Amino acid sequence: MRTLIKRSVLVAAVAGGLTLALAVPASAHVTVNPNTATPGGYTKVTFRVPNESDTASTTKLEVNLPADKPVASVSVKPVPGWTAVAVKSKLATPIKAHDTEITEAVSKITWTADGSSAVKPGQFQEFDVSLGPLPDSGQMIFKALQTYSDGSIVRWIDEPTTDGSEPEHPAPVLKLAAAAAPAAAAPAPADSADESSSGTNAYGIAGLVAGLIALVLALLAFQRAGRKPELASPAASEDKKVSAGKA
Repeated sequence: MRTLIKRSVLVAAVAGGLTLALAVPASAHVTVNPNTATPGGYTKVTFRVPNESDTASTTKLEVNLPADKPVASVSVKPVPGWTAVAVKSKLATPIKAHDTEITEAVSKITWTADGSSAVKPGQFQEFDVSLGPLPDSGQMIFKALQTYSDGSIVRWIDEPTTDGSEPEHPAPVLKLAAAAAPAAAAPAPADSADESSSGTNAYGIAGLVAGLIALVLALLAFQRAGRKPELASPAASEDKKVSAGKA
């Protein structure tokens, strides 16, 4: 009996441990939002940076743009309390934008907090970037480094896996997908309903006109019948002849 109780307690403890392990949420990480964009166009993306530390603040974010998919135009939106620096690099293969050959492009953007503007525990910050024209296909992987006030650095640089599972420190990924074509509008059945209604109205009007005509004809026939003289019966005529003879 004691052995059975011990085994039951052990099984319950293991099950409880597994439940708690599965219940722990996945750690937050640096992301790019939205994570999809139209190839060849311009877009604004937002790098969202949550603070995962309980004791330190995030003081710097470094985002590296993919060298194999350079973008001609890159601009950052000012963030109060943060200084943004964009670094350009020479391109191995020049690209064209608006009929102009581009030989260098932004390869890295670094945001550094000023004074008390660092991302404190339990907070997050967002950094907006305008990009374009985007590559014609594929995806853009932005490897990011998050620096804390205690000197630690978290490297969000792991590329997407082939099996679809999430790596330990995933890099922000912007997928380039063509915009879905708008669905063709289905023909409205209102036309047939209108035609049916119009036909019904036409039949109703025709019936009303026919009824009025019949009423007029009936009135005329009644008037004509009232104007005809009454015809005397043969018996009345004989009575008149006999009375005249006697006289």
